[in-house]
Amino acid sequence: MNKLPKCYGIIPARYRSKRFPGKPLAEILGRPMFWHVFERARQCPQLSQIVLATDDERIKSAAKELEVPVLMTRDDHPSGTDRVLEAAVLLRVPKDAVVVNIQGDEPALDPAMLTDLVRPFTDPEVRVTTLARKIDLKEAKNPDRVKVVFAKDGRALYFSRSPIPHPREGQGDEFYGHIGLYAFRMSILEQFVVLNPSRLETIERLEQLRFLENGIPIHVVVTDHRSIGVDRPDDIKTVSKILMEETG
Repeated sequence: MNKLPKCYGIIPARYRSKRFPGKPLAEILGRPMFWHVFERARQCPQLSQIVLATDDERIKSAAKELEVPVLMTRDDHPSGTDRVLEAAVLLRVPKDAVVVNIQGDEPALDPAMLTDLVRPFTDPEVRVTTLARKIDLKEAKNPDRVKVVFAKDGRALYFSRSPIPHPREGQGDEFYGHIGLYAFRMSILEQFVVLNPSRLETIERLEQLRFLENGIPIHVVVTDHRSIGVDRPDDIKTVSKILMEETG
């Protein structure tokens, strides 16, 4: 068994958001959301270093006050992946190391999901990983819930907002919902951000299709853990309730 490369966790935290401006600073049980994400991520034993990557002085100031490692990044990045790369370059992450893009709006993140995400990198052939969990037909029909189909070896075949695979004549209803956590080898992350947005990516509005269209395989890890993100202010109440139940 090969040794797991060194793994770095980066939490992109952008202030501007169309649906929820200032989301990383949203208060949950007396602490900003980014703090909860950081505290969850630091419980993953495979991550040797975790930093917050932001473009806003207010987030940077709050992070320093709470002793959360933080890096200032540019404010003109087209995606969170570009921000993660800039932070990884500032950290001088080695080419063969693994960079984990930890969504900054997952305050109820289960640290075991990060372990699931990085474990395949003991195989030197694995270049990108992501997570998926089984979902029902009702959830699969929601275009906001991205679906994925994959081969027997875990290699992603396609991601879509449509229910895939299509159950012709009602035969089977096995759907997997994509969980938007990614881990990359540093060399692949550098390669990805210089590629132009791809044809299918533009149609589906799914950045991960850029990998597949450029022949970069994505390894899908099936997990039983749920992903509960915060998209709108109304979601704060739901997440707060979950965190309160966990702490008893």
